[in-house]
Amino acid sequence: MAIDMLMFDFREPEKKYFEDNNFDCFNIKFFEGSLNEAALEILPPEVFDNVTVISVFISSDVNENVIKRFKNLRVIATRSTGVDHIDIEYCRKNHIAVTNVVNYGATSVAQYTFGLILSLVRKIIPANLYMRDYSKSNNSFLGRTLDGITLGVVGTGAIGGSVCHIAHCFDMKVLAYDVHPKAELIEKCGTNYVEFEELLRNSDVITLHLPYTKDNYNMLAKPQFEKMEKKPFIINTSRGELINLADLKNALSRGLISGAGLDVLSCESLTFRCEEYCPSLGISHAECIDELKIVKEIINWDNVIITPHIAYETQESVDYILHTSMISIMDFFKGANTDRVV
Repeated sequence: MAIDMLMFDFREPEKKYFEDNNFDCFNIKFFEGSLNEAALEILPPEVFDNVTVISVFISSDVNENVIKRFKNLRVIATRSTGVDHIDIEYCRKNHIAVTNVVNYGATSVAQYTFGLILSLVRKIIPANLYMRDYSKSNNSFLGRTLDGITLGVVGTGAIGGSVCHIAHCFDMKVLAYDVHPKAELIEKCGTNYVEFEELLRNSDVITLHLPYTKDNYNMLAKPQFEKMEKKPFIINTSRGELINLADLKNALSRGLISGAGLDVLSCESLTFRCEEYCPSLGISHAECIDELKIVKEIINWDNVIITPHIAYETQESVDYILHTSMISIMDFFKGANTDRVV
């Protein structure tokens, strides 16, 4: 008998994986939208009694009220490393397994990070806009070579470590901050681990590669921006919650930083067209609305790039995430604990 499974946050690049792989033991229903309390109202009634497995991404909000509705739920599989969008404690108390995917997209995200760095440092976006429309202001497209730049890498796990390796190939000076320095990065890449404030003071570009925890919420905010002596570019392909967006805008306005490349925002729903679907679902998040106002303003600035959380989104990474996630789900029913968080 096939296992009933719901997959939320389903995107176009993920279709190829399911076209190329057959999962006869699963009866999978695909939903483009996220799973949250509002989504419960539009799901077919029969799924609440029959579904055993749910697969989500970080744009879903799988809280206690959501989980309770599924009477026979056994597994929540998130296609991400982070699990803060899931009520882990409720799952633990109710013997619901939670699996995640670790170390995915390190190469993809690291390469994308440098795409943002190069685009900002070499002013590629405003130069392209000028060629499309000569009425656009042509101040100066003067940039810098990367070998003359100091890169500050905050977090040197799989992705941050890959960033250090690429920076070494560009002959960049690399400062890093991490509570667990990596000897390999020191020896092979010349990475210099320093205290966080020293990194803020001495970096021309600062890039964040940390998981989000409550402790690092808004780790870049007004006090930190005011310590940035070299007016760096700020890159975030990690989690939006790490940066106070209002303070970032203010720092840009005051010239405390030279520009920003953001692939993530605090409100993941905003990243995925919150403005379009929130009204139809009766959702009104004040923080999302405030963030939306800021995004609408700074997105038109020449020194700002904002993209919709696609740094990891290569076919290789998508296939790896789905393969790893499906293996974890299948292993659960075999009695194994592959990639189990709970």
